[in-house]
Amino acid sequence: MARQDGHGEEQEADGLRKIIHVDMDAFYASVEQRDDPSLKGLPVAVGGSSGRGVVAAASYEARRFGVRSAMPSARAVRLCPDLVFRKPRFDVYREVSRQIRAIFLDYTPHVEPLSLDEAYLDVTADLKGIGSATRIAQEIRRRIKTDTQLTASAGVSYNKFLAKLASDQNKPDGLCVIRPGEGAQFVAALPVRRFHGVGPRGAEKMARLGIETGADLATRDLAFLRAHFGSFAEYLFRAARGVDLRQVRADRPRKSVGGERTFFENIEDPAALRETMDHIVDVVWDRIKGSKARGRTVTLKLRYADFQTLTRARSLHHFVADKAEFAAIGHALLAEQLPLPQPIRLMGLTLSALERHEADVPRARDGQLSLL
Repeated sequence: MARQDGHGEEQEADGLRKIIHVDMDAFYASVEQRDDPSLKGLPVAVGGSSGRGVVAAASYEARRFGVRSAMPSARAVRLCPDLVFRKPRFDVYREVSRQIRAIFLDYTPHVEPLSLDEAYLDVTADLKGIGSATRIAQEIRRRIKTDTQLTASAGVSYNKFLAKLASDQNKPDGLCVIRPGEGAQFVAALPVRRFHGVGPRGAEKMARLGIETGADLATRDLAFLRAHFGSFAEYLFRAARGVDLRQVRADRPRKSVGGERTFFENIEDPAALRETMDHIVDVVWDRIKGSKARGRTVTLKLRYADFQTLTRARSLHHFVADKAEFAAIGHALLAEQLPLPQPIRLMGLTLSALERHEADVPRARDGQLSLL
């Protein structure tokens, strides 16, 4: 099994990479607690507290009551009446993210950010000549805590899929190492809900098919998975075996700038959908400005509870002028789909057909208001 205390050395096999996945712990909520000491130890949610509000992030104290990101604020308050709401301060979160990124770059140029609070690092050939991915992960976590007064969890393994699973294994403030030869065994013991991209409804569907763990999933052949999960089958087939051939790609050219959000619970209420669109527009437009990109096409992505994905796009003869126009197009694309035929588990919005001037900013990820 994986080494979970972070002590000792990972054994690297010839030809395998050394990958670290670093994930900040309850990032936005932790920043709020750091900057306002009166919030320490209290259940905190970052997001809107109004009836149409949505939780963007929850502190670990709030999570003990069942409060999760992407949950309607009204439900969060029912679960935790003493929940304290704070409005997002993205300028502060971005500045902390820049501090953390600078630490990563001291060890490797191969940094692939997934969002403001998580990234993959390929340290197969690290800049300091340390040679041990475990020691590098320990040092990075120590420096993050010293420089930002925040904690980070890290996973160390020989591919991205396993490193990401490992970073979640001992949260918060934990380290987990999955060494070469341990991946399949580690995955076999996990509930399929832990696999990235498998939401509550997806896990329920798998349970009906007799699939509850990675081991169960590994017994199903590709034809079976394709019949039940379509294009998602290839990912599930590889993941059940701990296989991931993707490379860590730093500053890779992008054809679009966008973000998406996976919901803790599937939603279909029009007011909640419009609130979500507002959050997405806020964050994606900030990324567009940060990347100094201009684009002509806006694309809405909706993934339904049954994993079917719908995309709708609108292209202009001119570049999208500003945030207001971007938001108007996003809302118009969404309005055309209402009422939804079934609840959705994911919403995304991207700007493409780009004219670029500088490297793109990080893409979105699942999790804490996944795109925030």
